Amino acid sequence: MKSRVTEGAGIDKTQNGYFLKIPAGDSSSYRFAQIDDYFGLPRRKFPHHSLTLSLRAKTSGISLPGTWGFGLWNDPFGMSLGFGGRRWQLPALPNAAWFFGASQENHLSFRDQPAHGFLAQAFRSPKFHPLLIPTGLVFPFSRRQTRKLLSRVIDEESSALSLEVTQWHAYRLEWSPKRVTWVVDDAIVFESPVSPNPPLGLVIWIDNQFAAFPPDGKIRFGVLENPEPAWMEISDLSLV
Repeated sequence: MKSRVTEGAGIDKTQNGYFLKIPAGDSSSYRFAQIDDYFGLPRRKFPHHSLTLSLRAKTSGISLPGTWGFGLWNDPFGMSLGFGGRRWQLPALPNAAWFFGASQENHLSFRDQPAHGFLAQAFRSPKFHPLLIPTGLVFPFSRRQTRKLLSRVIDEESSALSLEVTQWHAYRLEWSPKRVTWVVDDAIVFESPVSPNPPLGLVIWIDNQFAAFPPDGKIRFGVLENPEPAWMEISDLSLV
C-alpha cells in the first residue's frame, strides 16, 4: 500500500494501524492524506475483484469539512480535481463501495439518494457507455442535462448511518459480484445488490474537498476551509 499526503498533512504509523491528519487551512488549497493500493496502476490492473475489508476507526469530528472514509473505488475522476489527487488519466463512470463521510457541501448522488453525512454507499456503472461522449460535450453548457444523463447509466444506493464517528467502531465491508454488505460493530447496517464493476482499488482517506451533483443541476467542485486540524485513526486493518 502507498501513503500519499499534501504539504503539512501526514500519515503516522501506530502500533496497530495509521493516523491520517490534515492541517487547518483556508479554502485556497487542497489538503489530503490517503492510503491506497492502486497508485500508478491503470484501472484495468486495479487489484480487487471481490473483497472483505475490516478495520476499526474514529475521527476528530462528527462533520469534518470535506470528505473522509474507507472502501473501494475505480478512481473515476482521473485528475487532481477528484478525491485523492492522483495523476491524470481519462475520466470514467464511477464504481465504488465504501463508508463515506461527507460534509453538507457535498452531494455525491445522481439519483437523489442520501448524499452527505455518514453513508454506506455503492455505485455501479458500465466501464464505457455511449453517453460518456454527449455528457462530455454537454457538461460546459448544461450541467442539469449532464446530471440527467449520468443518472440514466449510473446505478446507486446509499443509506445514511447514525453513528458517533468520534468513537471507536468496528467496520466491515463485504463486496462480492452480486452484493455489498456494510457491517458496524458486528451488526449489518445496510445491504445492496448494487455491486460495483471490478477491478477496484482500496482507498482510505481524509481531505478538505467537496463534490456536488445536486438536483438543481448546479454541479460544483472545490475545497473547503477547515478551521481546525482534522484526523482519522484506523486500526486492525484486514483485507480478505
